[in-house]
Formats: sequence, C-alpha cells, structure tokens
Amino acid sequence: MTAQRGTSTILLGGVGSDSHSVGLIILNRALRSAGFVVEFMSTQNSTSDICERARDSRADAVLVSNMDGHAPYYLRDLPDQRALHELGKDTIWYLGGHPSLTGEATAVAELRGLGFQRVFLGYTEPAHVIACLDEDLAAWPPRTLAGPARRPARRRPNAPEAPMQQSLEAQRELVLSQWATGRQARDLEENARICAQRGSLSATQATADRERRALIHPRTGVSGFQEQIDLFDALQTTGAEVLSFQIDSLTRNNQHEQVELLLKESSARLDSFHGLNGFPLINHGVTASRHITSLFSGTPFQVRHSTRDPRLLAEIAYASGITAYEGGALTYNLPYYRNYSPRESVQRWRYVDQLTGLYHRRFDLVIDREFFGVLTATMIPACVAASSCVLEALLAAEAGVKSVSLGYAEQGNRAQDIGAIRALRRVGRHYLDRQGHEDVVVFAVFHQFMAAFPADQEKARALLHGSAFTARLSGASRLMLKTMVESSRIPSAQQNVDSLVLVRSALDAQEAPLMPPEAANEEELIVRETCAIIDAVLALDAADLGEKVATAVDRGIFDVPFSPNLWNAGKAVPIRDTSGAVRFADPGAIPLPDDLRRFHREAVRRRLRRDGGDVNALIERDVLRTARGEFEEWPLKD
Repeated sequence: MTAQRGTSTILLGGVGSDSHSVGLIILNRALRSAGFVVEFMSTQNSTSDICERARDSRADAVLVSNMDGHAPYYLRDLPDQRALHELGKDTIWYLGGHPSLTGEATAVAELRGLGFQRVFLGYTEPAHVIACLDEDLAAWPPRTLAGPARRPARRRPNAPEAPMQQSLEAQRELVLSQWATGRQARDLEENARICAQRGSLSATQATADRERRALIHPRTGVSGFQEQIDLFDALQTTGAEVLSFQIDSLTRNNQHEQVELLLKESSARLDSFHGLNGFPLINHGVTASRHITSLFSGTPFQVRHSTRDPRLLAEIAYASGITAYEGGALTYNLPYYRNYSPRESVQRWRYVDQLTGLYHRRFDLVIDREFFGVLTATMIPACVAASSCVLEALLAAEAGVKSVSLGYAEQGNRAQDIGAIRALRRVGRHYLDRQGHEDVVVFAVFHQFMAAFPADQEKARALLHGSAFTARLSGASRLMLKTMVESSRIPSAQQNVDSLVLVRSALDAQEAPLMPPEAANEEELIVRETCAIIDAVLALDAADLGEKVATAVDRGIFDVPFSPNLWNAGKAVPIRDTSGAVRFADPGAIPLPDDLRRFHREAVRRRLRRDGGDVNALIERDVLRTARGEFEEWPLKD
C-alpha cells in the first residue's frame, strides 16, 4: 500500500438523476480494499450535495460519476458551488462514467473546464482509477494528514405515509396538469379509439407463442421527431416486430422544463441533436406521437423508461396509441432511485395499473404491462428477478390489468437463463390463478445481457449471437435486443439494424445448440426459490398486497443486489459458481429453505477452492468480466 492510501479520503458519488449504481458500488469496494478511506454517497446527488460533503469530510479527492450523458447540465454550477464551499485547488477532482453525449475531444475540454483534473469517458478499470489516484496524490499532498473527519452514519429517512386513496378520476386531473401536453390525453374514449387502431402487443405476443417463436424488439429512442420516425422505419423494414419509445433521462425525472429548453435551443440552431439520450414523449405530446404510431400500421409500440413518477407518461402513452407500458415499483424504482420509498412508489404505479384496467373495463382494450426484474440487471439471482415480476403482476391484476409480460435479464449461463424464463411462466401462471386472475395472460421476455458490454465489437457480436440462441431455446415470447456498440455510445440506426440482422440469423438458423441438460434442474431450483419469496410476502400481516410488498422490502425478504435505494436492505450478495451461474454468496434475509441455503454455500465453497482469493475479489471479477472481454464465447463457459 502506498503511503497516500492510508491517509487519504476519497469522496465517491453519482451526480444528477441517473442511478446506474453497480459500477459505483464495485469501485467503492475496490477503493476500500486498496486502503483508502471512502466517503460513499451512492447515486443521484446534486452538485451542492457533493461539494458540501467534500468540505465536511476534508476529502483529498472527489470522484464524480454520471452515466446518462448529461453531466454538463448537472454540473454547470460546479465552479460556483466549489467557491461557495471554499473548495480550492487542494482537492483532486475526477469525472467518469458516460458523462457526455458529444464527441470525445469536445467532451473532455468542456468537462475539464469545470475543474476536473481527469475525465474518464466510458468503461474504466478500478485498477486504473487507483493507479491515477496514487500518481496524483503523491504529487498533491493530502489535506487530511490528521485523518478524515468522522460523520454520523447515514440513515434511511422516515418513510412518508402512503398517499390517501383517491378515485382515479380525481387523480387524473392532478396528473394531467403536471405538464401542458397532459390536456391532450384527457378524452379516454378518443384515446381508446386510437389504441384500437394500432397494433396490440398482447395479441402479437399471443400469436408468437402459438407459433413458438420470439418476437424481436429493439430498444430505440432518439430525441428528434423526424429522427425517431426514420429510426423506426429502418428497424421495421429490417424485421423488427415490436417498436419502443425509449424515454430520455430528463423526462424520467419529470424535468420537462429543461427538456423544453433543450428542444427550443436545438430548433433555433437548426440542429437535430437536442442533447437528450432518448425520446421526450411528454414534451412532444399526444398529437405528434399519434402521428408516429399511425405510420407503422399493425406494429405494436411500447414505452420503456424508468420514470420516477410514471403516471403522466402512461396517460400520454396510451393516448398516443401505445399499447404496452413497462415498469413497476419493485422492478424499476427500487433498483434505480436512492431516496424513494417503496410505499410511495407502489401508490404511483397503482395509478398506472388502474388506468390500464380502466381501458379494459370500459373499452375492452387490452394494454400489456411489462415488469423487468430488476433494473440493476447485473448478477441478479434468478429468484429475485422472478419474484419481483410476479409480485408486480399480482398488483397489476388486482387493478384490472389483463396482459402481463414478465421480463428477465440474461446473466450468461445458458442453463440458468433458460430455466429462469421457463420458471417465470410457471410461477406467474400459478400465482395469478391462485389469486383468482385466471383471465390474465402471461408472457415471458428475454432481455439480452443488460450489464456492461465488451468494447471489442467481435466479442460483442459473439455475445449477441450466442444470446439469441439462448432466447430461442428458452421459448421466450419476445427478445429485447442490444447492439454491438453497447459499451460506448447510443447506437445509430445502422448499428441497430446490423445487430437486428445478426440476432435474426440465430433465431432463424436451421440448426441450434442442444438444450443444456442442466436447464431442467435450474428451472426447478428457481421455481422453489421464487415461491419461497412470494409465499413469505403473501403471508405478511398487512392491509393489502401493496403494503405487504413494502413491508417485504423493509424486512429484507425482497432484496435487490447493488441497489442504491435507502429502503433496500442491501444484504443479499451474488457471486458466480464454477459453471458461471449466479448464486448467493449471502442471501441476507431472503427466506430460502435450509437445503437451498446449503446448496448456495457449497457452490461458493467450490468456487473459492477453485479460484482462491476472497469473496469480494471474486465478485468484482464476476461483475467486470464481460466488460473486460474475459470470455472466448457466449454464453460463459467456466
């Protein structure tokens, strides 16, 4: 250990609305293992938050992360805030992640101009960050030779009371008034008429299931109106069977005023680049979005987002002729937002489900609700993903939703990934029937690898191709497409098209890999684990299912690895076993039966005997393995 490590305090945190937490948590572990004292702020901090903590902790280095490309917006007042908190030139400042949507040279110059000594664009190894700190701190004497200031432990804030239940009609007026375009969605009858003219995702998936094939669904979202049309046209022409509006980060956080400003600035420059990383559906409004969906007759549309308050977005989506809406309190908000209680989130998503149910009850219109379990997506044990989806499906069915898609993010072990998709269907059907929702249809969605991609495009190609074979063997209703440039940029239309063609070739190939013999055992294991979690949640003494779900989070019965949420227990720790399957290094309070706990302990022991080291080092290796390109073929073969 260098002398600087033992006496230096590192402040580490994410800035802005973005909440990609896995990389920050891994870097925090690596810095602590290297001997640094780390003040960890997690995600979604303001510039003022960071500067205040830097001053109070007497930090020698401040490491700021941003992953959505909007760092210039979030950090625009950094020089003023540093002056306000009297943070001079004796603190080292780094910025990393994916902090800019512009070209590399422009981004580095702009961000260094805010006062950062180093700017890291894209994936950066923890070891490289530590080497840079060693070099810079050695030349830049630390301020804290007497040791860091001690701060009281950060505690979970008191959970707000769940909002009083109001009629949907009473809530609608408040929701539609959140932004000017909301009034365009007021007429439910007209909205339903438009939706009935558009493609139904539920019906399209039902047809795919009967034909035993997976629909291809690319993720697509660009900020410009015509640019989005051009992208959809290119993808539909190539064979995309479902299209989606991927929503930008500012809209996800209800920052519609800032979106409007960026759109106006772009229009004044006659520039198609709006500085947004997705489609701002709310700002474009119902009229514009209806026009887009009308151009692609018969092709179903979905909205994909991760919005903190999903209500207005759902209203405008349905009014636009979009017949599917993704997300939920457990699958989206718990893994994504730091200071957002499950009770508040459950109530907001209950509105979306009630609205969806209303369209069916009043107009016989089936709108699909997808639950993607869970948004951190990295090293997620299959039972955590599956139980989140099924609990969300039960909440939705209570509100009258008649079509649910249960999503699972590929982890890289083919047998386990196939078993997870099959278990999702079984467990979802079992609990919906048990709770009296036999009329709700259930689909399974396979998401190609959602964690950090390799920068090497040949390895990215291998990943996409091998992943498509796994989806085919799993019997999924739909495949959510990734692209070969996932590690570095928002893909262009051509890059989306190239990835779609590659995946289609695997789905349509006359020959496919054989079904792994271990898949059946993995399916049964996942079913048992998932049922144990759901049964424990349903057995809780609480007023309704929403309160049971929130209480399960409080008690760690449901626990998302790598989540930044202050209500999430954060005790469940994942690791890969010797086959590459994701197991529990520690299940925390997740109520696994005793024999399954022993199974996971033995799997971890075998891994430690084979690879040596400690659990923390192996977890870091597992999380970063794919990004580092440490595989010869996909799926992983250990």
